Amino acid sequence: MGKVKRIGILTAGGDSPGLNAAIRGVGKTALGYYGMDIIGFRDGFRGIVEDRRLKLDKSTLAGILTVGGTILGTSRDKPHRMLIDGRTRDMTATIKENYKKLDLDALVCLGGGGTQKSALHLSDAGLNIVTLPKTIDNDVAMTDYTFGFATALDIATDAIDRLHSTAHSHHRIIVAEIMGHRAGWLTLGAGIAGGADVILIPEIPYNVEKIAEAIKRRSGRGTNFSIVAVAEGAMSLEDARAFKLVENKRERARTLHDKKEAKAELATLESRHTGNTLRLAKQLEELTHLESRVTILGYVQRGGTPSPADRLLASRLGAACADLIHENVFGVMVAARGDGTEPVPLEKVAGKRKIVPPDHPWVEAARKVGTCLGD
Repeated sequence: MGKVKRIGILTAGGDSPGLNAAIRGVGKTALGYYGMDIIGFRDGFRGIVEDRRLKLDKSTLAGILTVGGTILGTSRDKPHRMLIDGRTRDMTATIKENYKKLDLDALVCLGGGGTQKSALHLSDAGLNIVTLPKTIDNDVAMTDYTFGFATALDIATDAIDRLHSTAHSHHRIIVAEIMGHRAGWLTLGAGIAGGADVILIPEIPYNVEKIAEAIKRRSGRGTNFSIVAVAEGAMSLEDARAFKLVENKRERARTLHDKKEAKAELATLESRHTGNTLRLAKQLEELTHLESRVTILGYVQRGGTPSPADRLLASRLGAACADLIHENVFGVMVAARGDGTEPVPLEKVAGKRKIVPPDHPWVEAARKVGTCLGD
């Protein structure tokens, strides 16, 4: 008999529905189907640095399929830039040492865009890495869907459904802020499914006067209420131009001074963008003379029990992950492809973001049913 494979698993970045289902999918397939050993590291990459772990066995994995969050805990620590004793340090060498000391054959990393970059860093450092894509934003590149998205979509849609009655009863504009800094998948999907009258996403900069005109047209037809679904990263045309100029400046920067200056300017713009949804609501109230109210869904979108769709996706990806480790396929992310999966090299994923194309079928559908997208 050959050596029994021993694998580690960690969850990194923000928590997301389906993480425990994915841990279970990897673990039960690795244990029960392939006879591997599996250990979990607590609190993301910090767990393997500090060698904080727990053995994942049948009893540990029992009953976690429907549980939200992650039994392993998570953090946003990066292997090459981790705060240790008050100093930012590169802990890659320590991770490699602990990986070797624990006699691991592979490390499975569950996470979003930042985790994919950290995973590629460790893969380039010589570790056998496989990743799974999770995020409610659905913006990880090279995969049809990420687990966490379906649950958040259900929650955001339900919220919009419930806001309709209040908006209708009080003849108000209800502005619902939905998560999504750089990608509008969640807001677009929930807005269409919930029948929002206006949908604003980061990929399509908006003109507030055009939004007001669309709302006033509804009023002219006797409908004195509107639902506005806005992604937290949605921007006006003016703000989008300002961000684009600074982003271009940062890309062109060659000296350390120029890079720091561009980074500082970007931070200033992002700080000013905070509270944008409240400002938008006030602008719409002034332009339409309709009372407006803001609802910020926040972290409720990524909490609680994962939906059946996310449990299914996470279980499929987890089982496929164990298959790849058995086949000695490393340096890849397990991507969702239709009803199947596909290993995608990490270098094709890391540092990239899947955003909503302007001609995406969801965008076209929204426009055809009369939804205002702010442009």
